[in-house]
Amino acid sequence: MSNPPMRAAIVPVTPLQQNCTLIWCTRTMRGAFVDPGGDLPKLRAAAGQHGVTIEKILITHGHIDHCGEASAFATELSVPIEGPHPADRFWIDRLEEDGRKYGIPGAPFEPDRWLDGGDQVTVGELTFDVYHCPGHTPGHIVFHHEPSKFALVGDVLFQGSIGRTDFPKSDPRQLIESIVTQLWPLGGDTFFVPGHGAPSSFAQERRSNPFVGDAALSAVG
Repeated sequence: MSNPPMRAAIVPVTPLQQNCTLIWCTRTMRGAFVDPGGDLPKLRAAAGQHGVTIEKILITHGHIDHCGEASAFATELSVPIEGPHPADRFWIDRLEEDGRKYGIPGAPFEPDRWLDGGDQVTVGELTFDVYHCPGHTPGHIVFHHEPSKFALVGDVLFQGSIGRTDFPKSDPRQLIESIVTQLWPLGGDTFFVPGHGAPSSFAQERRSNPFVGDAALSAVG
């Protein structure tokens, strides 16, 4: 497709190298940053480089590297914040404290819109479906653009791995259930950007992921 309806650019931010993703509608050149955890000058530069007008900020979950500077950025840009699910409010409330721990600026905020599974968000003329995928955090959500077969999965799933479950209110069984019941049905040809590391596809992870690949789950089940 010479001019797909959606484009995306990954901008790693913070010392934790979190994948902040700039997504935009190619018809309107209006876009959103997903998980702008920090390094705001890099993000401003990325939007300028691609000629994108930012209209909102989207958040997958409440961890510091994903949303520590979301509030400051939203205020600067005069745009709303949408997400995560309200079960992650306790993480957002402690962003300043966690920021001190990790050496990343952090400020609590109240999203303009909390999100739940079944909701939709718009970016320009694009519509993304929202899936609630708890396990890494209780309020983690995933954004999926079905026409592009594209998903932003935060820290639910990685190339060759899955999200950590050693945090307060994490649940390893719930995380695997989220991946199997929420992500796999979106189709193996779905390309995804994780919160850290290289992108992958659901088919590749079902073939080779040692935690949630088909072979790994059949061995357990």
